[in-house]
Amino acid sequence: MSKLQDLFSKVYKKGKNKSVYVLGILGSPRAGGNTDLLLDKALEGAQGAGARTEKIILNELTFSPCQECAEVIGDGTCKIEDDMRVIYPKITEADVLILASPIFFGSLSAQTKMMIDRFQCHWQAKVASKNIKAANDKSGAFICVEASQKKAFFENARSIVKNFFSTLDTEYKQQLFCPGIDEKAGILNFPDLLEKAQALGQSLVRVK
Repeated sequence: MSKLQDLFSKVYKKGKNKSVYVLGILGSPRAGGNTDLLLDKALEGAQGAGARTEKIILNELTFSPCQECAEVIGDGTCKIEDDMRVIYPKITEADVLILASPIFFGSLSAQTKMMIDRFQCHWQAKVASKNIKAANDKSGAFICVEASQKKAFFENARSIVKNFFSTLDTEYKQQLFCPGIDEKAGILNFPDLLEKAQALGQSLVRVK
């Protein structure tokens, strides 16, 4: 088993025989932090509603930023051979996407934005080359945490996520924004927000 295969064999997987596949993508570099805990709650809610769940931790993967290659494969995948090669098929397979990122400098984390930029190849295949047909068969949600109380930061991050979901034919269904939380695991002092994250996961499965 390769190092990459071994990594993904250790990714959180539950309920393998269940019909709806919910993929959670963590863009925070802080394991056990607020964004991580909220995503776990959302996946817990999805699993409780009967879904098969999986969690990808971007900070544990090795991949480069988009290189804006002049020549592309044309099938929606990137020609760079790195850990993104595993993410592409998992996102294609997923029925529901839950993207979770903290706010860094008024926007998404670097890990999250790097991953999103690497879907330029998918956009080119769908919009420019028209080699991929729109599917409109996924649901998506965005979980975001920031230390400040600036609504503009959430709005900026949300606009990027909406563009990302649109590229993947994923309907932006729900969001959970948590301002004013900075200390690691400080979200544990806000059980109402943890309950909202769990309910978010449940509702995304129930509408499928």
